[in-house]
Amino acid sequence: MPLALLLFLQWPLRDLVRGYSTLANDAAQICFALYVAASVAAATRAGTHLAADAIAQRFAPRRRARLRKIGAIAIVPWALFVLIASRQLVLESTALLENFSQTFNPGYFIIKLALWLMALTILLQSIIEALRPTPADAA
Repeated sequence: MPLALLLFLQWPLRDLVRGYSTLANDAAQICFALYVAASVAAATRAGTHLAADAIAQRFAPRRRARLRKIGAIAIVPWALFVLIASRQLVLESTALLENFSQTFNPGYFIIKLALWLMALTILLQSIIEALRPTPADAA
């Protein structure tokens, strides 16, 4: 809701108030980055992210659990790569408390930190999923 409100307010702020529309846009970008960072891991945790249910519905529960575990393990190198490859970019941006380049409003570094938030939560969820017992292990 905050994202939708900020995006909606841009036009009235620009046309009626004649100010603060860029601040609303920048705040909306921060909200969106944090939303995406959290929602990717939440969707993965709920089993709805990148799920090919049209085909997998026909599989036995044990096979689906194993495929889910393989997928969780397969995403670990990507999450580690994102964390390592973006290290200098994120650390410099955070150390400088980087502003938005066009508006000079504060907070752009939060968008870059959201990248790490996303990669870390995906990595943690993958580890949890990889360690979760499959139906075959529980029996």
